[in-house]
Amino acid sequence: MGVVAKIYPSAESASVRTAESGGSAASGAAPADRERLLALLSELAAGEAVFLPADPPRSGRVAFWTSGGRPPDLGVEAEQLTVVRPRGSSVSRARVGAVLLPVEQALPLLTRCRALGVDGGGRVSAGTAFWGTAALHGLDLVARGRVLPGVSPEGFDAWRVGPLDVDDHERLGALAAAMPPEARAVAVPGLSPLALPPAEPLLRAFLDAVADSLTRPPAARQVAGGTAFAVRAPQSVPGQRAWAAEVAAGRDAGLAVSLRLELGRADSFRAVVQLRSLSDPTVLADAADLWSGRAFAPELFGPRARVDTLLTLRRAARAWPPAARLLEAAAPTGLELSDEEARALLSDAAESLAAAGVAVHWPKELVRELTAAGVLEPARRKGTRSSAESFLSSGGLSEFRWRVALGDRELTEEELERLVQAHRPIVRLRDQWVVVDPELVRRLRRAAQSGAPSLTAIDALGAALTGDVEVDGERVAVTASGALEELRSRIADPEARAAREPQGPPKALLATLRDYQLRGLNWLHRMTSLGLGGCLADDMGLGKTVTLIALHLRRQERKATAGPTLVVCPASLLGNWEREILRFAPATPVRRFHGPGRDLDGLERGAEGGFVLTTYGTMRRDAERLADHPWGLLVADEAQHVKNPYAHTARALREIPSRGRVALTGTPVENNLSELWALLDWATPGLLGTLTSFRERYAKAVEGDRDEQAARRLAALVRPFLLRRRKADPGIAPELPPKTETDQPVSLTKEQVSLYEALVRELMAEIEGKQGITRRGLVLKLLTGLKQVCNHPAQFLKEPAGAKLPGRSGKLELLDELLDTVLAEEGSALVFTQYVAMGRLIERHLAERGVDTLFLHGGTTVKRREEMVDAFQAGEKKVFLLSLKAAGTGLNLTRAGHVIHYDRWWNPAVEDQATDRAYRIGQTQPVQVHKLIAEGTVEDRVAEMLRQKRELADSVLDSGEAAFSELGDDELAELVALRRTGR
Repeated sequence: MGVVAKIYPSAESASVRTAESGGSAASGAAPADRERLLALLSELAAGEAVFLPADPPRSGRVAFWTSGGRPPDLGVEAEQLTVVRPRGSSVSRARVGAVLLPVEQALPLLTRCRALGVDGGGRVSAGTAFWGTAALHGLDLVARGRVLPGVSPEGFDAWRVGPLDVDDHERLGALAAAMPPEARAVAVPGLSPLALPPAEPLLRAFLDAVADSLTRPPAARQVAGGTAFAVRAPQSVPGQRAWAAEVAAGRDAGLAVSLRLELGRADSFRAVVQLRSLSDPTVLADAADLWSGRAFAPELFGPRARVDTLLTLRRAARAWPPAARLLEAAAPTGLELSDEEARALLSDAAESLAAAGVAVHWPKELVRELTAAGVLEPARRKGTRSSAESFLSSGGLSEFRWRVALGDRELTEEELERLVQAHRPIVRLRDQWVVVDPELVRRLRRAAQSGAPSLTAIDALGAALTGDVEVDGERVAVTASGALEELRSRIADPEARAAREPQGPPKALLATLRDYQLRGLNWLHRMTSLGLGGCLADDMGLGKTVTLIALHLRRQERKATAGPTLVVCPASLLGNWEREILRFAPATPVRRFHGPGRDLDGLERGAEGGFVLTTYGTMRRDAERLADHPWGLLVADEAQHVKNPYAHTARALREIPSRGRVALTGTPVENNLSELWALLDWATPGLLGTLTSFRERYAKAVEGDRDEQAARRLAALVRPFLLRRRKADPGIAPELPPKTETDQPVSLTKEQVSLYEALVRELMAEIEGKQGITRRGLVLKLLTGLKQVCNHPAQFLKEPAGAKLPGRSGKLELLDELLDTVLAEEGSALVFTQYVAMGRLIERHLAERGVDTLFLHGGTTVKRREEMVDAFQAGEKKVFLLSLKAAGTGLNLTRAGHVIHYDRWWNPAVEDQATDRAYRIGQTQPVQVHKLIAEGTVEDRVAEMLRQKRELADSVLDSGEAAFSELGDDELAELVALRRTGR
């Protein structure tokens, strides 16, 4: 619910954090919200707060209003509240706009407002400061377990504070005496003249509301029966008044009752009733000694010791039926326990008894140090010793077994057998009584019956990295041993391992590698030498190409890894790869396998250690020819091109064998986690399982359910195979100049407004009532049309080449202004658009204004691309128009100091890649990024979404607009509606 729900998703956890942190005003707030939160807290602290009791207490609310009687902006609808204010020498009623929050949501706000005054030196009103102090007092009572069940006047289940000791009563009285009039400024209804509620009952009602809001123990279901006292919704329980009074009487008694378990020599169990004086907690006695008169200072247990004991045991019997046998004696002393009863006390029964006021104590000689963990170890082959290097190539299986230990000593086979055959909750092992988990025994028996499961080498490695494995349909924690553990430890933390094992660049490399590039080289060499692949996912411009050239040279230094490297990349990058190889490894042969007359003749004879460069299209057509050659290394550059594992290109790439595979991409996940699976399953087949199992186990859990545990498991599994570095990471590219990103709002012209509204009316009427693919197609048509209208009417109307362009588009006017400024300063700019048609309109318009441009799009030949890049980098042309899809990756255009996104792709990852054509290693000037956005339109609303929630990119499909095709009619209408901006 607005700010409150956003900052404090769990009121109870927020309250605990407040108590632990001392009420830090910004604690728990996300960085983007911190400034807003501090401003909001300052406004709340300076305003007023009043508690409004209700029945049951947890229904009570705290009213907040600011100076002048205005409601604070908490994202909650305000209500009108009548309050009492001073008026000269008297008082009068006044109406204020207030926000009324449930107590559990008000607690963190109150405590933080108080802290703002105590620690931050801010201004806090007397009323708000008082209720902040009262909130801390209530949290303290709840944390100390000072809560009792009760029944409210209207018959609802309700927790209250109690029992209170002498210090608690004194503190409550002092706090009530300090309550300022502002803290109870809501008059008692129906009284004349005006009367404010008395301080102490109001404070006590607030403390009860805190207890009732935060106390919901699951064990209350066993004690009270049903859902009363265990769920938040009010439960009508007028018939439980006597029970609640009995519980209160027991808690207010002079003694506490507990059960002490004793272990007999004949493996028998006995529960002994023992009593503790509440007036002097150091006094403890067995009930038998008190009844017989042998107890020390019996008067300390109170005059009603026997009655209080029976009342407590009666409650215990409701929570745990075997305790009813204690009530059969007039003076209960203890009872013998069966194995099943002892087992129950070892689990849920002890919790239920504790909720009923009876603790369970176990003897010191009883230990719970029996632990079990799954262990994976490579199957041993006679006469051979497995190593990390040979583990994957050996083709052997890894076996799962249970490692059961008492303390730090593993049990022997004989001890395990005794454990399995015992059928008891507590067994004697190594001269100790040991608590046995029945779930552990069940698993050990099942393992003995079905035999140890075996895993393939790659499956075993995945289990070792995630720390769990599936055994008989259950996830089991697991550790690795032997060569498997050696392999896991060598790859688990890629960069840390590289730092511990420094290795210089290859001698044949004519380049000085940066530290992070050298770490990346060592990581790639280690992974490929072990028979594993990897994905180097550095930001665009951080030098992935030179790192791969260095890897090729390093692999040529050993006969076991030497061989030709095949690089598959987009056509636009062939020239860049060839130039970089000639620059950094001039002695290394390089050839293009592309275009007519391409061949691989002589590859085996003369260029064993060279590079072969090809495109994805050529690779797809000639996969069989390429698969006939023994490649030492296979590299997929801009690997997001094969993110769809079912596409022909991705399938063809999988058919080409090599001793090592490396994927290069700046965006390993553009849209969803299935793309990550596609990259890593190509680089290291089998690592992530089948796509179906991956989607079920990880993608659905992480993307849909936001399962943090699944996300951590996936991170542990993927981290060794994916090296991700960003320009903003500390120490990665400190020499890069600053980058400034600015949203540039523009107003629509009258013509654009008319076209926009007409298109919305026409297509929304057509969309209503449509279903399935027909509706999705119409939605995409609407969104595409609106984006084109925002660009320029001529694009949307598909006007002929001679149509007038100036004066019809706000974006085009702003583009002229930006380019005029850039050119006047002798600067250069990149202008990106996702539409080739819009690029041609901009090209014609700028030509008419005397601005000479280059325009690169999907139809530009490879040779012409290279000529354009060279011309721009040489400063021959100042403005470079680019199709986002054709030029968003792979180009080095550091001549530009400005990047203009004329229209948005609605996927930040794609836009960032385009921006990185200029913002990359080699850039020496600050880069300014301008994003043109039509005000009041769908572009404006989507831009706001992307600012507020960057991870929206995870839900956007290739075209961007498709992400919104599943919106309902009302949501879609809200998204596309034109909001007037005053033009």
